[in-house]
Amino acid sequence: MYGLQNIFLKFKTDLAMGKTRRESIKLLGLGGIGLLSGGFTLPLKDPRYIITLSFDDGFEKSSIRTAEIYEKHGLSACLNIIASAHLDQFQLPNEYHDWPAGDFTLWNELKRRGHEIMPHSYKHTNLAQVPLEEAKVWVGKCIDVFNEELDGFAASESVFNLPHNASTPELEEWLYTRFRIIRTHGGLYNPLPFKGMVRLGCGGFGPGNIDKHLTESIDNFLEGPPGWFVYNTHGLDDEGWGPLSSGVLDELLSRLSGLENVEVLPVIPALDTI
Repeated sequence: MYGLQNIFLKFKTDLAMGKTRRESIKLLGLGGIGLLSGGFTLPLKDPRYIITLSFDDGFEKSSIRTAEIYEKHGLSACLNIIASAHLDQFQLPNEYHDWPAGDFTLWNELKRRGHEIMPHSYKHTNLAQVPLEEAKVWVGKCIDVFNEELDGFAASESVFNLPHNASTPELEEWLYTRFRIIRTHGGLYNPLPFKGMVRLGCGGFGPGNIDKHLTESIDNFLEGPPGWFVYNTHGLDDEGWGPLSSGVLDELLSRLSGLENVEVLPVIPALDTI
């Protein structure tokens, strides 16, 4: 048993150093089966992987189709809404927003159907490029709209998905006092949810189609240590910055929902698994 304990210790050390499970097993000389002398089998505890595709900007057609695809697989989508994008006076921040946005009639319907509807700013201002006091004003206006328009909304139980995934340390400290958690820059990989978690890093790809980058990024994630993968998606097919093909989303969710150790979750349901 002393030798077996040493094997377990080396396996855990390799994982901590960033080696994949497959690499660690190979280094131990156990092959894909993991048989040990004396008839023992290495009792590997199943790891846990959470995947969140975080859809920004609230394009009407894309959001409806995204929700339909998630529902087909018994899953809930993560949709992040620009509070004023549905209004006639909304000024496009760039050409990647030039598609009709949904209104709060749609967002309330999708919320009732079990999807996560969260704020993604008031008008998509890059809050890291304005003075802190101005950033607070825009966030406050966003909260006011959601309080008025989205049934059951409470900022303290919600995610603030920063536009452009851009923030400053001072802004983040203030946002922590308003929201349960924020999503901003920091890369695709996050630790698994833990008590007191207030920040999620996020990554993505664009402005072109993201099919290949997303699927390869997920494959790489699932080859590594357990964690929480957060990918910044936008519209489907031809809408938005870095669009995702609806057929690829359908195939991806079909594959992921069949994996025992993988959970496809919006942010708040993931936090609620703690």
